Amino acid sequence: MAKIQLFVNNRTRVIDVEPTMPLLWVLRDVIGLTATKYGCGIGQCGACTVMIDGQTIRSCSYLAIDANQKNIITLEGISDNDFHPVQQAWIDEQVPQCGYCQNGQIMNAIALLEENSNPTDQEIKEHMAGVICRCGTYPRILKAIKRAANQ
Repeated sequence: MAKIQLFVNNRTRVIDVEPTMPLLWVLRDVIGLTATKYGCGIGQCGACTVMIDGQTIRSCSYLAIDANQKNIITLEGISDNDFHPVQQAWIDEQVPQCGYCQNGQIMNAIALLEENSNPTDQEIKEHMAGVICRCGTYPRILKAIKRAANQ
């Protein structure tokens, strides 16, 4: 076991975990933040996306020990009150169908808009290509990101 200190959603967490435990399971099973989803387990689908020190990462393939002393933001921590503008745009555009990929979609959209507040359609498509939506709501995702960018 290894004692690590994580800064998750502006809260300090000191936990004992196996050094090889993926961050996803620390967030879900140890801390109890379940918005981050398990999808593929190999970092390909994007359902498990979180932000570490401002960068999106796939938490299913990122070891918890590597997150020691780092700032982690999950979907639960993206807004202090009500909804983040991206979440509100998701609601307004009725993006989700099954909703399973939405954690990754929203986290990636936020990262995109933090880097580029007015992305083109092509920039959105390129940035969001790493998160798989089995329901195919890509046109609504595009509309929601453009709506959030205009707010």
